[in-house]
Amino acid sequence: MQNKGENTLREILSQPAVWADTLKVFDANRESLMAFWEEGQFDQVIFTGCGSTFYLSQSAAVIFQKLTGFTSIALPGSELFLFNDLYLDPGKRTLLVAVSRSGETTETVRAMQIFKAGGFGKTMTITTVPGSSVTKFADFTLIAEAAQEVSIAQTRSFASMLLLAEAMAAQIGGMDTTEVFASFPDKVAALFDRYQTLAQSIGEDHSLVKFFFLGSAFNFGVASEAMLKMKEMSLSNSEAFHILEFRHGPKSMVDENSLVIGLLTESAAHQEMPVLQEMAGLGGKVLTVAEQSNETLASIGEVVEICSGVSEPLRALLFLPVLQLIAFYRAISNGQDPDNPHNLDAVVHIPSA
Repeated sequence: MQNKGENTLREILSQPAVWADTLKVFDANRESLMAFWEEGQFDQVIFTGCGSTFYLSQSAAVIFQKLTGFTSIALPGSELFLFNDLYLDPGKRTLLVAVSRSGETTETVRAMQIFKAGGFGKTMTITTVPGSSVTKFADFTLIAEAAQEVSIAQTRSFASMLLLAEAMAAQIGGMDTTEVFASFPDKVAALFDRYQTLAQSIGEDHSLVKFFFLGSAFNFGVASEAMLKMKEMSLSNSEAFHILEFRHGPKSMVDENSLVIGLLTESAAHQEMPVLQEMAGLGGKVLTVAEQSNETLASIGEVVEICSGVSEPLRALLFLPVLQLIAFYRAISNGQDPDNPHNLDAVVHIPSA
């Protein structure tokens, strides 16, 4: 008989190998991607998805704009197909990047249909399923087939699709993607080796009943996805906020039963660290995920050091895997099955209007 969460844990821990395979996919498509980009002469990029892939789009859009200089935004698929007149400008050459694990999510497919029918620009998809509906509406595809999952909650699929989005941004931004990303599989393996025990101890700590995931810029979408994993897998009270925004009301919820998880940037750490210090002063427990630790961070709580050595935007992906483990262990300690979260399906279909 299969143990609860067996698929989820295997999928989380398989990421070093799956990321390596995903990078091979990108390498095989690098030249054709650049030709597609140069031919398009785009003015702006819109990333879209639903649920996890909308959160992925939030980080991907900020990373893309930072590395390429092109205007880039993220929108839920539902916003695009319900209110496209608010967001789509026929006077601009737009690239729509639709992200979908299954390739069948109704809102995302409809957004692509409306975009193409309106002649707003070119479409691209990042998915895990060849031949899925989103690929049929895409002018260019990146497919992380090895990242497909049995579990309903996205883990390695999210990370692998974000890896493709990061590699795309880096390539268009003029970086040597082979050199930049070659060590990513080893880096995630090292994070699991160093922090799996810590993740388990945090997940199993039942004094914690509220989880706040804080991240800004490149890290906000990742913080939101970590929040969603905690909520989906373990049915725990979890929320995501931009770091400094947390002071503006949400900090009222912090007490000794709270865990505040801060995903720090280096460029704004001097403003972000005081927020975490303040939350510790309010009695909350603090976990910081950062490129490197320091005396201040170590004094206020546990620290997960990424030690990536890559540029700040590209670190966002590496902030996620340990947080996926925390959500997994929380679910298991609650007696839940993260392979089959309560009330959820792998693909959301909505009826035709």
